[in-house]
Amino acid sequence: MSIITRLVTIDDYDNIYALWCSTEQSKRALNPVDDSREGIERYLKRNPNTCFLALSKDGSGDAPEVVGVILTGHDGRRAIIHHLCVHPAYRHQGIASQLVKEAEAALKKEGISKIFGLVFKDNEPANAFWEKKGYSLRTNLNYRNKSLNDAVPQGE
Repeated sequence: MSIITRLVTIDDYDNIYALWCSTEQSKRALNPVDDSREGIERYLKRNPNTCFLALSKDGSGDAPEVVGVILTGHDGRRAIIHHLCVHPAYRHQGIASQLVKEAEAALKKEGISKIFGLVFKDNEPANAFWEKKGYSLRTNLNYRNKSLNDAVPQGE
């Protein structure tokens, strides 16, 4: 089995959504508007070169299986990692690290010099992963959000 990576397209949506639903941590981060097919299509149009898919190719001739994804975008100044997910059966094989490396390189190529990401406080494996990747915990900031759409939960 080998893992290949490539840019995400909207045609990947159904497989990506299924991947997100394969783990409780990813599933709880989804909202019905921004993570809908239309929401992800808007996101990919704004960020066509910074979102990557990992596919498992087993050599059998079957279509590759989506086993990981990272959605990363920027506003011209700062980047944010919105979703990083690797299927539970494929974890601890370096897939997340490879996706992060590709996203960071793509962002650097676009002139971005700082990236941030949001991780649930109780997601200890994810927090440990990001710490190992050099992403420091900011304790001097408060993350605030406001929903402009009644279909999008405000959050805790």
